Amino acid sequence: MALVRWLGQDDFLNRWGKWQRDMERLFNLEHSASSHTPGVYPPINIYDDGESYIARTEIPGVNPESLDITVTGDTLTIKGKRELDIDDKDKNVSFHRRERSFGEFRRAFSLPEQVDNTKVKATSSNGILEILLPRAEQAKQRKISVKTS
Repeated sequence: MALVRWLGQDDFLNRWGKWQRDMERLFNLEHSASSHTPGVYPPINIYDDGESYIARTEIPGVNPESLDITVTGDTLTIKGKRELDIDDKDKNVSFHRRERSFGEFRRAFSLPEQVDNTKVKATSSNGILEILLPRAEQAKQRKISVKTS
């Protein structure tokens, strides 16, 4: 308690939080559901609704028509390019601060099971890409009834 009084409670909590974030970053242990690995673009969530896997990713500044989305077996691959969002006449600008990345990207994800690549659908709205990945028939769980004699 003396340490808290000496530093001040707010200062102590701020330092503790910074130390914890630094350790998480050091060991790449991202615990927060809203966090992602810095520098990885685009960030993505993939979840299972029982029938399909759904992938949602942020693609602001990316023309959805320029995306290359492929599914092979249990692997989803997303490729694309985000252009620098300045006019051609401003190409020789000097940045004061630049946090938004640009250029080509490629992300590949292994899914827990095979998907039916003939039924995969992708839609884009307001900078969010959603990919519906239905499970392959052989990967779907089936209930087996037991016959009695």
